Amino acid sequence: MAGLDPMDWHGIREIGHRMLDEVFDRMEHVGEGPVWRPMPPAARQSLKEGLPEKGHSLDDLYGRYQELVVPYGVGNTHPGFMGWVHGAGTPVGMLAEMLAGGLNANCGGRDHAPIEVEREVIRWALQMVGMPEDGSGCLVTGSSMANFISVITASRAQDLAIRKDGIGGRGLVGYAATTAHGCLPRAFDLAGLGSEALRRVPVLADHRMDVGALSDMIAADRKAGFVPFMVAGTAGTVDCGAIDDLVAIEAVARQAGLWFHVDAAFGALACLSPRFKKQLSGIEKADSLAFDFHKWAQVPYDAGCVLVRDSRKHAAAFAQSLDYLVREERGLAAGAPWFCDFGPDLSRGFRALKVWMTLGHYGSERMGDMVETCCDVAANLARRVEQTEGLALLAPVTLNIVCFGLDGLEDAEVSELVQDLHESGIAAPSTTRINGRLAVRAAIVNHRTTTAHTDRMLDAVIALRDDRLKA
Repeated sequence: MAGLDPMDWHGIREIGHRMLDEVFDRMEHVGEGPVWRPMPPAARQSLKEGLPEKGHSLDDLYGRYQELVVPYGVGNTHPGFMGWVHGAGTPVGMLAEMLAGGLNANCGGRDHAPIEVEREVIRWALQMVGMPEDGSGCLVTGSSMANFISVITASRAQDLAIRKDGIGGRGLVGYAATTAHGCLPRAFDLAGLGSEALRRVPVLADHRMDVGALSDMIAADRKAGFVPFMVAGTAGTVDCGAIDDLVAIEAVARQAGLWFHVDAAFGALACLSPRFKKQLSGIEKADSLAFDFHKWAQVPYDAGCVLVRDSRKHAAAFAQSLDYLVREERGLAAGAPWFCDFGPDLSRGFRALKVWMTLGHYGSERMGDMVETCCDVAANLARRVEQTEGLALLAPVTLNIVCFGLDGLEDAEVSELVQDLHESGIAAPSTTRINGRLAVRAAIVNHRTTTAHTDRMLDAVIALRDDRLKA
């Protein structure tokens, strides 16, 4: 048998239409049923069949998918999902994924339309945050990779010889708040700088970076013979959603001659909100910026983004001249610079289509309204927490994350309570630690979540707490 196309196109078309109808049915009723359910051991075992020598029918594989995969997903499409910062997706994004799969474009480079779509998406992103539109960027797996690319770019901007000679004994150090995401020290590790080269700056009572301490640490490192090269501010911390004073951090960075980076994994989308945009003042001054379209922008996973103010410095950190990747003036090998010049990936999927179609369909105003609605739901939850005896709001609610404690329970009991809540299927918040105390953390990122869902979650938390206190 030659090739992998079906002998019966009618049959695969028929099952394809059935798949599409059933996906839409599931999306239409996504709020029904449990948020999450544990995968039974038998179901796990059923997926351990080994590499098949003979293929299964598509109908059989689809049946196994429906039985073994669909019921046991992470639950982030459900409006009761409030744990971590996961976008919920949209029908438009799902259709875009299907279209991109049909085109199967490699967006590492060359001269074709999907590259132009990604360039337009990058222009939109630059415009959204207020960075110069002649900047550069690319779509990546997520903010972890976007932060990594930013660290690489910043270090090479400090000393381009690193590309050939390695880090050596240059003593490069950077700075981020203690509340910064763990992907930043990991980026320093992977970049060869060492995770300890990222100095962790203390935070103030409002969980924002202590900018005075930052200045002191830079001066102390210079005196000790180190070479400070970058500082990373955070627009929406992973624990409670705090936004560093980006204006003040940028001023310190400029005075000290440091690269100013912003990790805005989910917070960048607040730039589309007239009400919350001011809180992100200074983001437009970033030398590099990392954020995710698959979080608050509701684009299907995965769709991270890195933006760089100076495209020449960005390309200088990654571009290669190789005989088998020569750029031409015309033909398919034209169209330089290619996106592989702005990151480590040569093989890249057509991520841009789902971003282009999602933002293109809903528009910036509607997306901004969605952001504000999420924040309103979070504010309502915070009010309920403050009005409920035995609950304590543990951090200011800057945007859409609510962290609260349960009086009378030890940390281990709070952890067990949240696990019980997950297994009940009612809601799925997460936990974090605020000032040493374990908190229940509700991140309102899902565009489907309403006050009815947060009320149901909180009522269940209170009932579970009361049961424990009575025991």
